[in-house]
Amino acid sequence: MKNFSIVALLLSVIIWGCDKSASTTTAGGKQVAGRIVYVNTDTLLNQYDYYKDIVKSSENKRFRLETDIANKAKNFQNKVAFFQQKVQQGGMTQEQGQTAQAQLQQEEQSIMAYRDKAAQDLAKEDAKKTEDVLNNIQSFLKEFNAGDKYDMVIGYSKGGGVLFAKEDLDITKAVLEGLNKKYADDKKSGKIKADTTAAKK
Repeated sequence: MKNFSIVALLLSVIIWGCDKSASTTTAGGKQVAGRIVYVNTDTLLNQYDYYKDIVKSSENKRFRLETDIANKAKNFQNKVAFFQQKVQQGGMTQEQGQTAQAQLQQEEQSIMAYRDKAAQDLAKEDAKKTEDVLNNIQSFLKEFNAGDKYDMVIGYSKGGGVLFAKEDLDITKAVLEGLNKKYADDKKSGKIKADTTAAKK
C-alpha cells in the first residue's frame, strides 16, 4: 500500500546493527570483518502477516471514510438542490433564504472539517503502525541474534543500495518464520488485535 511504502524505504537501509564494533581483533592484532547477513525486505513485507494485516486494516478504514464522506456530500447536494428549487418557486422569503443559505454554508464547512480531520487521524495512525512494524522487526532481530552470531543485519531490496549479496548470507526465511510465529502467538494471547475486516467494494 502506498501509505506504507515508507516502511520498505526504511528497511532498504540498515535494519539493525549491534552496538559493538562490526569488526573483531584476532590475537595477532589483525582486524577481521564481522559476520554480516541480510534480509530481503521486499519478501519480508509481502509475507509478514502483521504488516499485511495492518495494511488491510488501513485500506478498510480509508474505504469506510471515503464512503462516509461521499454519503455526507450526496446528502448535502440534495439539500442544496432542494433549497434552489424552493427559491426558484418562490417558496421562501428573502430572510428565510438567507438563513437557509447560511446553514448550508455551515454544513459544507463542517463536512470539509470532518474530512480533513479524519484524513489527518488516518495519517497519524498509519505513521504509528509504520513505526510499530519497524520496532517489531528490530526487536525480533535482537532476540534472533541473542547469541551474537551476527554483527549486522542489513535490508536488501531490488534497486536498493546493496547491489550484490551471496545467497548464503540471506536469513530472510528464518526471520520471516520467527516474526510470523511471534505475531501468531501475540494474537492468540490477545496481546495484538488486528482489524482484518474485508472492505466491501
